[in-house]
Amino acid sequence: MRILLDTQVFLWWIAADERLSSLSGEIMQDGSNELLFSAASGWEIAIKAGLGRIELPRPLERFISDQLSRNRISVLPVHLSHALHVDSLPLHHRDPFDRMLVAQAQLEDVPILSSDSWLSKYDVEVLW
Repeated sequence: MRILLDTQVFLWWIAADERLSSLSGEIMQDGSNELLFSAASGWEIAIKAGLGRIELPRPLERFISDQLSRNRISVLPVHLSHALHVDSLPLHHRDPFDRMLVAQAQLEDVPILSSDSWLSKYDVEVLW
């Protein structure tokens, strides 16, 4: 199954954070799943790291690339169709990064692995 990772899930996974649900851990460890990391999540992490809201090793680009490779996670680029699809989404959620993930999940027809209950207000499958 192809699954889009929420930014927080990715961060919790690489930090072995106990807040990650048992289902999430099973999904992440199942080698038959294709795990997707949105380029929008990379952007979000870079912004938060630059603002000091999260601490990650530097250089950030190498660290994230290494984690993606180590955890067999593929990058999902942000296409123009994804960006424009955000306009059609109701304003259940104001976070632009989460709205992009919803748009990508809808257009790519994949569930989102996320602890964010707001995402389930959209027409998208949320796993947790």
